[in-house]
This record gives sequence, structure tokens and C-alpha cells, in this order.
Amino acid sequence: MANIFRFKQFSVHNSASAMKVGTDSVLLGAAMSLESDDRKLLDVGCGTGVISLFAAHRLSELKAGTGGSFQITAIDIDAPSVEEAALNFRESAWSSSLCSIQCALQDFRPNEEFDCIFSNPPFFERSLGNPDERTCRARHTDTLSYRDLCGFAQEHLSPRGRLSVILPSETLLQLRRCAVSFGLAPFRTVSIRSRAGKPVSRIIAEFSKATAVGTPPPVEEEMTVEPNLLTQKYYLKPIEQ
Repeated sequence: MANIFRFKQFSVHNSASAMKVGTDSVLLGAAMSLESDDRKLLDVGCGTGVISLFAAHRLSELKAGTGGSFQITAIDIDAPSVEEAALNFRESAWSSSLCSIQCALQDFRPNEEFDCIFSNPPFFERSLGNPDERTCRARHTDTLSYRDLCGFAQEHLSPRGRLSVILPSETLLQLRRCAVSFGLAPFRTVSIRSRAGKPVSRIIAEFSKATAVGTPPPVEEEMTVEPNLLTQKYYLKPIEQ
């Protein structure tokens, strides 16, 4: 029985990956900054590839009628996740613009710069490991730290490139300090509440390379995940087959 999520323009097989489709990935895919002239993008810790598919859907709309192309590379250390992402990419309308590679970020040596690097990174630190080894690797920073992510972004972002991540609200200051130490300046944050009146639980944090003349204060936005928010534009429904 394969669990398949149906979105507006694509479907996602969700049975083999270490990290399943979740609200965090959907929120990042739907709300991170994308530009019509973005050409090279990188998904770090891709899992099923759902964030890459959101990016492909949105970029295809942004570039409609312009003839512009894009290429999204998705990497993950987990082989079954990479294979499932490859299946999801092949079955999408953007198969020629998406590829998945089994590789740790620390071992990834691209010969190109990226206009956007995005990730739903692991965030548990020094906590008890999940008994499932694959899930533990996907959720704990032992395999991908903020320093790894920010250091890679500093080296491989294009001059106008962005780093976009989603993380628990209580870890934002830690990430910002790390980003600044690598010359990355915050330019947009989206505070996310599960419902009106609830505390902020998640943050989409976006960074760009700091410039010699400085950068303006980051844009501050808020989002409330009301019951139908994610289904208004992106149809989301799990289907058992």
C-alpha cells in the first residue's frame, strides 16, 4: 500500500523516504522566496523531493511565457529517499529540470553556484536518538549542522543567491548567529502560528550574502496555518493505493 500525496500539479510517493511529507516541508515549498530569473537551485536533505517539486511548480509559473529554464538538484544521504525522490521527479511535469543525488552535503562538490539553496534541516541536538537509524540521521544535527549549511551557502551561493530554511522558532537566534559568522545576512523571516492566538512555532528564515554597503533590515511576515490554508492553492490529500 503506497501512500501518495496529491498536490495541485504533482503527486508524491511517500513510503520509502526516511522523512515523510510534513507540514514544515509544505510550508517552506509554498512560502520561500523564488525569483523568475532563478536558474540553479539546491535542495539539501530532500527526502521525498516535495520541496523541490513545489519550487519547480512555482518557477514554471514565474517563468511562463519567458522561455526561461531552471535546474533543481536534490541531495540526501539516505539511498531510499533519493530513489523515491527520483521516482517523484520522473512522474512530474518537470522531470528534465529535477535530479536527485545520494550525497552528504559535506561531500558535495558542485562546479556551479546556486541562486537558491533550501532545506528543511534536522534540528534535534544532543537528544536521545530515534531507534530507527534512518529517521535518526534525518532528524538530528549530527549529520547536518547549521554550520555545515551556512558554510556551504557562503561558498556556493551566487552573488544574488538566497538560503531558505524552516526551523523551530526557538532555534532562530542560533541560526542567525551562525549565518552572520559566515557572512550571510537575514533578509526575510516568516513567523508561523498553528492558529490565531497561539505562539509562533516555526520560522522560515532566509539569508543572502552581506554586501560591502550593508543590507536593509529583514522583511518580517506572519502566517497562520488555518485549517484550509494549505489546500486553497495546493491541493493536499493522502491517497492509499
